[in-house]
Amino acid sequence: MFILGMLFGSTAGITLQAQGIIEGRVKLPPPSTNPANAARYKIKASGPVAVPEPPKAVVYLEGNVVNSTNKPGTVRVGQKGFQFEQGLLPIQKGTVVEFPNFDDDYHNVFSYSKVKRFDLGRYKKDEKPASQKFDRPGVVKLYCEIHEHMRSTILVLDTPYFQKTDAEGKFHLGNIPAGHYKLKAWLDEDKVLEQDVEVKESQITQANFETK
Repeated sequence: MFILGMLFGSTAGITLQAQGIIEGRVKLPPPSTNPANAARYKIKASGPVAVPEPPKAVVYLEGNVVNSTNKPGTVRVGQKGFQFEQGLLPIQKGTVVEFPNFDDDYHNVFSYSKVKRFDLGRYKKDEKPASQKFDRPGVVKLYCEIHEHMRSTILVLDTPYFQKTDAEGKFHLGNIPAGHYKLKAWLDEDKVLEQDVEVKESQITQANFETK
């Protein structure tokens, strides 16, 4: 079941006319076979180091999308089990992101990305770090200065029509105005697939992405 809300890149709350649907699947890369060394944190951690989120893709539309009233809001990228809660988070440009710590140890979230450079410093779970507003589209890589295995990516998009796939690569974009679009599937900075799609009123358009 897909969660239709801006946090996971859908179009809930948008008032549109002549709506259509795009659904399909993206072929995803296999998960990493190199888990973090939990022994490094056994004194600090209250439990084992969590398994990172499996690979997923972000599917989004490019083109002259009309009648969109969706507004960016506030979302969360927490640290839990010595991992970022989301390995990949798509957001709309203008979204504010909070970075709570749920572990019984310090974390530090920072990024040297051109789109957004920041360093929240070290903080415990009972401390609230400064939230960050992402007002430029592009890729933001997140790291923890204390735990070097921790990685996450925020994909800032200049469109309200996007969705993160499930672990099998499936996606469902709804409430799309009828028209011609460029549909893209973002897997990483070096692999962005695309295809042209024609969305028709009250119809489902199938779109699958195969990787080499």
